[in-house]
Amino acid sequence: MATAAFEEIVEDFEFLEDWEDRYRHVIDQGKAMDPLPEALKVPATKVDGCASQVWLHPVIEDGRFHFDGESDAMIVNGLIAVLRSLYNGLTPAEVLAVDARAEMVRLGLNDHLSAQRSNGLRAMIERIRLVAAE
Repeated sequence: MATAAFEEIVEDFEFLEDWEDRYRHVIDQGKAMDPLPEALKVPATKVDGCASQVWLHPVIEDGRFHFDGESDAMIVNGLIAVLRSLYNGLTPAEVLAVDARAEMVRLGLNDHLSAQRSNGLRAMIERIRLVAAE
């Protein structure tokens, strides 16, 4: 139940056989995002459990979930971009129905992220699910 944007990333990953190329692709996805406005980098948007500084600003408008985010780590910015492609535009119920872990397995991220990065990714997903559940 992934979005078309996420499916595009999956297709890109299938084309990029080398993990280093995939890693660069994730980083490039993060570089393509607009920076989060400084006014939104506040304790309420900060994600605990990440090794780096991470802020997520989720919004539900017209029944659709969207979020922006930023990190001080390039790879985490890329992971935020991947999560945005997975979740943005879905209804809150659809967000809760997404098996994010299974979707990340499709990208092979579980095999190539450090334990700290994996924990941070889990923390970001938990924050997204919490907002969608409210």
